[in-house]
Amino acid sequence: MLARSASMRNRIAMYNGNALKIGLFGANCSSGRSATKVPERWAASWPDCLALARLADDAGLDFMLPIARWKGYGGDTDFHGRSLETIAWAVGLLCATERMTVFGTVHAPLFHPLIAAKEFVTADHIGEGRVGVNIVVGWNEGEFDMFGVKQREHDARYDYAQEWIDVVKLAWSRDGTFDFDGQYLKLKGARAYPKPYGDNRPLMMNAGSSDVGQAFALRNCDAFFVATAGSRTSLAGNAAKVAEVKAAAAKLGRQIEVFTVGQVICRPTQGEAEDYYRHVNIDNADWGAIDGMLANKSITPQTIGLEEYEKKRRYFAANAIGGYPFVGTPDRVAAELAMISQAGVRGIGLSFVNYLAEVPYFCDEVLPRLQRAGLRVAR
Repeated sequence: MLARSASMRNRIAMYNGNALKIGLFGANCSSGRSATKVPERWAASWPDCLALARLADDAGLDFMLPIARWKGYGGDTDFHGRSLETIAWAVGLLCATERMTVFGTVHAPLFHPLIAAKEFVTADHIGEGRVGVNIVVGWNEGEFDMFGVKQREHDARYDYAQEWIDVVKLAWSRDGTFDFDGQYLKLKGARAYPKPYGDNRPLMMNAGSSDVGQAFALRNCDAFFVATAGSRTSLAGNAAKVAEVKAAAAKLGRQIEVFTVGQVICRPTQGEAEDYYRHVNIDNADWGAIDGMLANKSITPQTIGLEEYEKKRRYFAANAIGGYPFVGTPDRVAAELAMISQAGVRGIGLSFVNYLAEVPYFCDEVLPRLQRAGLRVAR
């Protein structure tokens, strides 16, 4: 492990020499990243999240990344209907761990930037430089209605987010007081103390999928979380997306790390893994919840036609919720993770049907294979 100093280099490296960063994604939400009705699906209780964080930290996993969710998607399980608020969740996990980075995910339009800046600095001091910030602009109209906040037009959301992140960075870096006179934010005599741990700001990540969203990430963030249609269904798609992002960053004179997502179903035999994958994601899919997610994106049989809708529905169940499916033996899963690393992906947020039940096998069997491949360092 690298010496503990909160330099940006060490923050981005997550204080270790692992070439491929591996984390757990979505464990703060009920059902995690699997819209399924199987009874063993993830409950996202605080005791389970705490046990999972300690297990992952002991095993040498690099990060935990939550989803900012305020309202479920319906269906038989009310997918994501129960969730733990992400900054408080991150603080609790930072107190219980020693090595890993823990992200908080914040909707910029719902959190005043000075409040968010203070919350993350507090978490950063508690974790001694191990907190990360995942910035989301928001897309779920139903969630915004809960707060009485009107969604802006798509590109304007990122104009607001630019002002938001500018204020946060000023709060973290500016001595004394400062004013901010933007189109959306107007602050007088703002101040914020203390500054982040070690006087280096937290690691920042964004996952905007549109051209405008990608441009925002390239200007402002250290990591870009990619979950495009191509990267969800194809390892080659990951390589193409990484090349595109890296080239765009280079034009701005910046470097940015690329992360992606995936669902792992790892079993001793390929047949066992594939059978369970179908059992969870297709045979026992929560189709009502999937319909709710699609409707939030204005995708219905009326908007795209019944035949196309059925294709889209099955695609969502199989790929789009949990990300690219890593399904198979430890050898197979390790080989596919090695392939995305070779494509230039710096890290991956993984989900499991039941994290506590399945992560130990992944850590015992897949991580040593990645160490032998030179992608992870022995602890």
